[in-house]
Amino acid sequence: MLDLQDTLAILHPALAVVIVFPLIGIVARLAWQTRQRRLQVVDEGKSKIPPMVGQEHVQLGRWLSGSVVGIALLGLAYPIFSKMLKNEAWTKEPFRFFFVIAIFAATIASLAILYNARPKIWRAIFATLTGMGVVILGFQPEVFRRDDEWYLSHFYFGIAVTMLMIFSLAIVQEIYQDRQNRWRNVHIVLNSIALLFFISQGITGTRDLLEIPLNWQAPAIYKCDFANKKCE
Repeated sequence: MLDLQDTLAILHPALAVVIVFPLIGIVARLAWQTRQRRLQVVDEGKSKIPPMVGQEHVQLGRWLSGSVVGIALLGLAYPIFSKMLKNEAWTKEPFRFFFVIAIFAATIASLAILYNARPKIWRAIFATLTGMGVVILGFQPEVFRRDDEWYLSHFYFGIAVTMLMIFSLAIVQEIYQDRQNRWRNVHIVLNSIALLFFISQGITGTRDLLEIPLNWQAPAIYKCDFANKKCE
């Protein structure tokens, strides 16, 4: 039976499975259809693929970007605040405690403004602020990053794909205004890389769930010898 702490711990992976990964499949499918339609129109002058796929791709892509950032923040919030509250950080480190709260609020606000910003300069500013907020929160000492194996780290892959989603959200207007398709090509390349990161997130996230014990099991599990893979 899960207690409250364990329930909060699985919110991040649960929402990723329920919301993010289905959206990835839908957005990737729409992206392929959008590109195929564009190429067919150029070559043949027409396409059987309906023109609305482009609009749906943009709309659902924006939902995907926001969902990724939101779930990344949720994934950071649990270890940060659960450990801060356990260690009574508001009395031992009051400045950092309230600073972290302020950064969470500022990052969420920046993301909301980025969604509605139209001028290029404001999109650049609030995309930067959103990315900075995610990075600052990610490098708080309460967050487990697997620094010794960064190339297999769920954290580092997650930060990378979150940055790519923020960037994609910021350049949507440039993609449709650039007649030379430079921004579109940048978008295709970066989101192809993001797709690989998403696949790695599914693998590393599953691995990490196997390594995280339930709250009542933790005292016994963390006494094990992880280097030699033995428990008393």
